[in-house]
Amino acid sequence: MPIHHLTNSWILETDHTAYAFGLDSGGRLVNFYWGERLLSPSDYPTQASSQNWASFSNAGQLAREEYPAETGLKYIEPCFKAYYADGVRDTVLEFEKAEVQGAELRIHLMDALEHLGIILHYRLHETYDLIERWAEVTNRGETAITLERVLSAQWHLPRKRSYRLSHLYGRWADEWNIKREALAVGKKILESRRITTSHHGQPWFAVDGGTANEEQGEVWFGALAWSGNWKFIAETTEFGATRLSLGLNDWDFAWRLKPGESFSTPAAIYGYTHNGYGEASRRLHDYTREQVLPNGKTLRKVLYNSWEATTFDVDETSQVELAKLAAEMGVELFVMDDGWFHGRKDDHAGLGDWWPDEKKFPRGLKPLIEQVNALGMDFGLWVEPEMVNPDSELYRSHPDWVIHFPQRKRSEARNQLILNFACADVQDYILEKLDTILAENNIRFIKWDMNRNASEPGWDTAPGDPRELWVRYVQGVYRVWGILRQRHPQVTWQTCSGGGGRVDLGILRLADQAWVSDNTEPTARLNIQEGYSQVFPACTMEAWVTDMGSEYLPLEFRMHVSMCGALGIGGHLVNWGAERRAEAAKWIARYKEIRPVVQFGDLYRLRSPQQDSYSALMYVSKDRKEAVLFAFRTHQPFIPQLEPQAPVYPRGLDPQANYAVEGYEEVRSGLGWMRIGIELFLEDYQSTILHIRQVE
Repeated sequence: MPIHHLTNSWILETDHTAYAFGLDSGGRLVNFYWGERLLSPSDYPTQASSQNWASFSNAGQLAREEYPAETGLKYIEPCFKAYYADGVRDTVLEFEKAEVQGAELRIHLMDALEHLGIILHYRLHETYDLIERWAEVTNRGETAITLERVLSAQWHLPRKRSYRLSHLYGRWADEWNIKREALAVGKKILESRRITTSHHGQPWFAVDGGTANEEQGEVWFGALAWSGNWKFIAETTEFGATRLSLGLNDWDFAWRLKPGESFSTPAAIYGYTHNGYGEASRRLHDYTREQVLPNGKTLRKVLYNSWEATTFDVDETSQVELAKLAAEMGVELFVMDDGWFHGRKDDHAGLGDWWPDEKKFPRGLKPLIEQVNALGMDFGLWVEPEMVNPDSELYRSHPDWVIHFPQRKRSEARNQLILNFACADVQDYILEKLDTILAENNIRFIKWDMNRNASEPGWDTAPGDPRELWVRYVQGVYRVWGILRQRHPQVTWQTCSGGGGRVDLGILRLADQAWVSDNTEPTARLNIQEGYSQVFPACTMEAWVTDMGSEYLPLEFRMHVSMCGALGIGGHLVNWGAERRAEAAKWIARYKEIRPVVQFGDLYRLRSPQQDSYSALMYVSKDRKEAVLFAFRTHQPFIPQLEPQAPVYPRGLDPQANYAVEGYEEVRSGLGWMRIGIELFLEDYQSTILHIRQVE
């Protein structure tokens, strides 16, 4: 039984981990334990004491509360803050009841004075060693309540040591950088205020005691399933306590909760391992593939995208020419990018007018799609539904549909404004246009892009507080995308926001894969892809071979980098020439052989490209019968005194089984290969792929 109820305490157990909390002597719901699963429920602590420290630090401040509200003598970061009709601005939560339904525990808290109820949901994902957690707030009174902060969760680490935080940071074309830093006394805040997840950070954390690595060490980790503004707070107190909070960003946030209404936060997914960062990633990967993605067990097709070849100058003739070349190479999916819709000559016009341009496609899209299908490929299309150009039929008809303050100038970015997806009229318009395109054409792939962040966040027709925009916008995007998925289940969807600006466990409930970065230069991609892999599996990671880097990197190296994820081609195929296309075709065929292992296998990061010019990673099939090892060397200055390159040590093989490594005569046990290693000799900008197979 995964949920144990003892006297005033609850123990949540997954296959290998446990999380325990209960009521302390003051009636507060507090955490007792978060770590490795113990042998018996009686092994876990079931009580915690908090004492006053002079008049300046009350027991309530020192308590390890599961969901602290702003109240009393607490000077910590709370999870909840509200403003009530009677002028009260604090919330006193008391335990009401607990209930268990299957693998979910629900803890009911209440503020009797203000007629407020909060349910803390804990859903166990036992085989993934993860717990999903969110809060549901209900107004039980007769007057409206203004919510000012509603986080998803707060966690407490063992009070025995200092900690190191790992997080991801970046900017456009430089996303997914890994940062590891010590947590000092005070607060470390990470956030997005951009209406998307953002290129600049990711609602994911991993915390360790300072010595963890890929293979060993305690790691506490979590992520938020949300595609809008988020906030993460790591707070280390002068008393040696470390608490972590994650949820919706309370910056410029408010939510008017009417009598009888409820508000649910996004879910936070969290876990613990003593097997290092690699195991934390693999647990998230399995969970994402099997519980989050709509089609997580479906192989991702090799695609070609026409953007670099034709940019906005698309027409039937140019696209068919590219499609023929792509089909000869073994591409399975042809995607026409920007430029196909009404009035779209460049990025100054057309966004919002989602029907084929009459001059470029006088016969519509069907003739092009039929020719692509006749070549044996599916057809896909680029859209940017959340945006509008002022030079468009839509904007001229509905200038009030964009996010704006009526009194202010509307800031344009990339010559476009953001449609207010919080409004039902906007949602219904986009639904109608995209539904028509998908219903009338055999389209099997949609690249959904978003190329700017919010400004002037006004909403003068808001039914509640205008600051609800930040949440209702994301909910509107989810609604439109969800209905389209339901109506057109044959379509594979990609999330893109100028690259990796909106990738998270929330959008991946709707999107099958993600455009990770607009930066496709292969040596940069090694770093980007490693950072991305901290959270997300390879099957979601679109990785294109483009013309970036073609002047100094061999095609083999560029193909190998992209073969680490969901392979795509984005270069100008006409300019590649027959010889280069033939070489690419060879690698595409090779990728199809190893694709199941790459997309569905367990990832082991062997050598980090963010730390060394010589990097390696491998994927191991779930049955451990085969594996694929990738190794890369970027530029490394020649120093004669250096020893030869160190062997690469595989991981994840069955120690008792025998394996043959491609290109090597020896057959060794899995343990032998993992202990002795594989010697590789790579020059600057060389790479290799080794297929490892179990043998009798």
